[in-house]
Amino acid sequence: MQLIKIVYITIFLCLISCKNASESINIHTENVTSIDDKLVLKKKLVLNSNEGKWYYNEQPFSGYAVSYHPNNALEEKVGYYKGKKQGITQKWFPDGTLHKQCFYKSNRLDGVVQIWWSNGSLASKSNYLDGEKHGIQQKWYPTGQLSKRTHLNHGKEEGMQKAWLENGKIYVNYEAKNGRIFGLRRSNLCYELEKEVVQYQ
Repeated sequence: MQLIKIVYITIFLCLISCKNASESINIHTENVTSIDDKLVLKKKLVLNSNEGKWYYNEQPFSGYAVSYHPNNALEEKVGYYKGKKQGITQKWFPDGTLHKQCFYKSNRLDGVVQIWWSNGSLASKSNYLDGEKHGIQQKWYPTGQLSKRTHLNHGKEEGMQKAWLENGKIYVNYEAKNGRIFGLRRSNLCYELEKEVVQYQ
């Protein structure tokens, strides 16, 4: 009898877990914008600069706009929803190698932006939040050697900022905090630069 009770309790707990998991999945999918599979040539879209929307046949475009290299290889594919860039955007080199991949949310970059060299190695990886660089930003030389690693807080330098020469030697090493620099921009020494203000591009 005790064994039967344990079996019933186990089944009950499993059903509750499945229900919660299903609810979580539904909540997640509701936040994802579905983009039509329709493809049009990017040059046929018309930008209304006042609205910040792209139109096709006088209607806000939903679907993917594409362009091609002279050799007819796919060059770019951009997602749109109701006239605004949405979801994934990709670019390729003429040989088909992926050149860039990023994500948009209502015309604003949001998420990871990656760029590759023509040899297929990663050139840069940036993080965006609502159109601003936010979090760790990294760049690499074509050889794969890390060239730069910075941290931004809503577009402004915050935290450790480092850069390396192609031979791997560090030449920038400082911490940005509250608009001030601790360390040297062209050295691996580490002391506070008095009255120095971080310049943002």
